[in-house]
Amino acid sequence: MRVAIIGGTGPFGRALAGRLVGAGVDVVVGSRDEARAQEAAREFGCGGATNARASAGADLVILAVNAEAVLDTARDLREAIGTAPVLSVASELRFTKGGVLPSTDAASLAERVQAELAGPVLAGLHSLAASSLGGDEPPDEDAFVCGDDAEAKATALEVAEHLTSGRALDAGPLASARALEGLTAVIVNLNKRYEGHAGIRVTGLG
Repeated sequence: MRVAIIGGTGPFGRALAGRLVGAGVDVVVGSRDEARAQEAAREFGCGGATNARASAGADLVILAVNAEAVLDTARDLREAIGTAPVLSVASELRFTKGGVLPSTDAASLAERVQAELAGPVLAGLHSLAASSLGGDEPPDEDAFVCGDDAEAKATALEVAEHLTSGRALDAGPLASARALEGLTAVIVNLNKRYEGHAGIRVTGLG
């Protein structure tokens, strides 16, 4: 399986690349700047290219850019991505004096990405932090993925299984992305309040 990480030179993209390459996954780091992509790729021992070249022919494209750049990036890469499945990992957050809040938009960021692309869009990994993924050991938590296309979701879950020591869990249809994206705000608030590195494990599943 070939996985393209768009925005692979950012903190979360780099953490993903390191963890997936270490698990033996064929990874291509993408960036708007090819030189930066190749520099990061040399660090991890994988391929590096522009976002468009990284996306072309990938079995899964992970959009790991900042939330404010996700929709523009999806539009720019529509042709290069084609009908390949895309995993959206960003969360739109509002930072206030009272704490971090989820977006007020009626549609999740992942659902808005789906409107820009021809292939299936999944949402997931919102409860995972770059600092946890980038550690020496995989984080002791579960990873969540949601989406409407069963085959695409199975691909994303297969990739997610390499990221933690917990489970990759099917969180339902793409409509669940609204809750998963909002979960990021909860975790950020917990980390600030308790000065920790919160993660999530689900109990009671068979």
